[in-house]
Amino acid sequence: MRAEALDPVLLRTFVAVADLGSFTAAAAAEGYTQSAVSRQIAALEDVCGVELFARGARGVRPTPAGEYLLPYARGLLDRLADTARALDGLRRLDTGTLRLGAFPTANAALVPRALARFRARHPGVRPVLREGTTERLLPMLEAGDLDLAVVSTHKIPSIAAEDLVTLADDALLVALPSGHRLAGRDRVALGDLADEPWIVADDPEAVAALRARCEAAGFVPQTPLRVAEWISKLGLVAEGFGVTLVPALAASAAARDGVVLSAVASDQPRRSVYAAVGRHARRSPAVTAFLADLRDVAGNLRDTARDPRAAGGER
Repeated sequence: MRAEALDPVLLRTFVAVADLGSFTAAAAAEGYTQSAVSRQIAALEDVCGVELFARGARGVRPTPAGEYLLPYARGLLDRLADTARALDGLRRLDTGTLRLGAFPTANAALVPRALARFRARHPGVRPVLREGTTERLLPMLEAGDLDLAVVSTHKIPSIAAEDLVTLADDALLVALPSGHRLAGRDRVALGDLADEPWIVADDPEAVAALRARCEAAGFVPQTPLRVAEWISKLGLVAEGFGVTLVPALAASAAARDGVVLSAVASDQPRRSVYAAVGRHARRSPAVTAFLADLRDVAGNLRDTARDPRAAGGER
């Protein structure tokens, strides 16, 4: 006998008749006619190949076979009810998992603030976060290992993904030591920093991206200081060892003593920041809700970044 032959509707009627001792009472309780209940019990008996009830003038009672089946039927119906409750919990965002990835500077402010908003409304959903470059995150999204990834065109001109949600057109600011000769300016031209040591990650793509921006401004950058972490980069800037570019989305997290953030004058280097959604997650309630939070936080950070000194401070 195949398990799928056991129709839950028939099992529910079977339990109701067993509990109430009457086809008539079960029909009233379940919203059926008495004849419909009789047909359902007969259908279940045909499937099982045994009589489940002994019919009498005073009602019905389970046969030994019916008594044997009864706890299994109750257990199956309970598990079905648990499954329905679990699905409702996923739809209501009372439970579940949100698997997301983001490039490092998105994890400075954008993703943590969006996650904080999301958690305040949906504390039962567990976030799982992976950090990596756009080039690493997109294959993970394609493979179904992530539901959503925050990616950018920092190192690549365009992103090959089907479902892209625009979050920001992110300007790159320049971080200067507070005692730098240009620290008092609201905007600084890249060409004015041609003789400065540039601090950049020791990564061929990161160096190439910086070089392309600087060559467009008429010079080849000196990059003697190769460090990846933003804490290290800004620490070196604060001590006067060089300058570095800071994405505007990370400006509020880059505030520290000894560092001033300035906008890049004219033709500002920009990158597009997107949320890429996995094909399997297009209808995910958690992804839909988190996307709304990402958009709101990106908008707030964009407004803050319009005044980089407010974010980075005069310190």
